[in-house]
Amino acid sequence: MKITDTHAHLYMKEFQEDICDVIKRAMNQDINRFIIPSIDSSTIPDIIELEKKYPNICFSMIGLHPNNVFPDTIETELNNIKKYLSKHHFLSIGEIGIDLHSSKKFLLEQEYAFVNQIKLAKYNKLPIIIHCRNSFHRVIKILEENSYDKGIFHCFCGNLEEAIKITDLGMKLGIGGIITFKNNHIDKFLHNISIDNIVLETDCPYLSPHPFRGKRNEPSRLRIILNKLSKIYSLPEEIIAKSIEKNVDDLFFQ
Repeated sequence: MKITDTHAHLYMKEFQEDICDVIKRAMNQDINRFIIPSIDSSTIPDIIELEKKYPNICFSMIGLHPNNVFPDTIETELNNIKKYLSKHHFLSIGEIGIDLHSSKKFLLEQEYAFVNQIKLAKYNKLPIIIHCRNSFHRVIKILEENSYDKGIFHCFCGNLEEAIKITDLGMKLGIGGIITFKNNHIDKFLHNISIDNIVLETDCPYLSPHPFRGKRNEPSRLRIILNKLSKIYSLPEEIIAKSIEKNVDDLFFQ
């Protein structure tokens, strides 16, 4: 069995002391590929370094996270992304999107950055990894206006109607540790969504699944999420993993 963690922030300080052990633990659990999102251009060198240290295991993304969008740096950040894209191969543009959870102060700037990065993805024929928080309808509107359907709604925690809307657009749902939380609702309707529309992710070091909630997350815990999906779909883990890996291959490795 082979499994890909499609969203792992392995360059963060939480992993500086034991990244080798983290990767070994994951690979011992059949998690053998890690796709690593960036949050701004300052994170790119560390991500590329991980990719060099673990070839064909770690894969880099590039993008400006909506929470890192600021009026005085937005153009510099977008130009840096263009420069990196011209000299290095990235698997995806991400994570990008709109986050209105804490504030709507920079909404226009977030939308501007999102649209421009979608255009970069289209030009470079890359999927996008979408961070969408308290902004579902705005994100969907922008995707429809820009006619883009290749990517993942990272950390999906919406309802069935939203899941259907996303998958009707051709996008995948990134399912992570939230699905194991006692107060989650996704497990009540996810069986209505074809497994062909799902990928696995941890978002480590965040969102550790139950019973490790509140502790540092890591890719090896993807097996807990896979086990939960196995119960939701009433299918063996091997069948779920095989279907999901095909989704990953189709999206990133064609």
